[in-house]
Amino acid sequence: MLMLRSLDGDEASYRHLLHALRRLLVAYYGRRMASAARADMEDLVQETLLSLHAKRETYDRARPFTAWFFSIARYKLIDHYRGRGRRMFSEVELDETLEAEPSVDAVMARIDVERLLDELPERQRDLIRRVKLEGQSIAEAAEKSGQTELAARVGIHRTLKVLAAKLRGDT
Repeated sequence: MLMLRSLDGDEASYRHLLHALRRLLVAYYGRRMASAARADMEDLVQETLLSLHAKRETYDRARPFTAWFFSIARYKLIDHYRGRGRRMFSEVELDETLEAEPSVDAVMARIDVERLLDELPERQRDLIRRVKLEGQSIAEAAEKSGQTELAARVGIHRTLKVLAAKLRGDT
């Protein structure tokens, strides 16, 4: 909401957003740059916030903010390592590290997913949560929701198509 308000001209929301994002970036880069100098990390935080400022008009309001923002942060980190001649690390190990560890961006992405799910009817939301987030089989989810397995499978497929369209901005 802070990003949306700031795009509408609310300066206080923008300041609050930058302050909150700065804390997230310190944690995000701190875990990924443990051996780097504190000054390098601070520079990267500032570069990322400047990039956000420069690119904020390109943000699609229909899409999750955190995914957009943390993609900027991730590319800034990759650029940082490439600029220091550590190309192999930035392209191979960094990808594995980002995928393997629970992080601020994973938590924020989960919040965005929950926000998207909250827009769905309860029956669809329940199926997606059970199968895609909790790892239940379609048969288990169907039984718990009182549907046939075929109905649950079709419902999940249709719901995923709706969510994909929302994320692409088609709706």
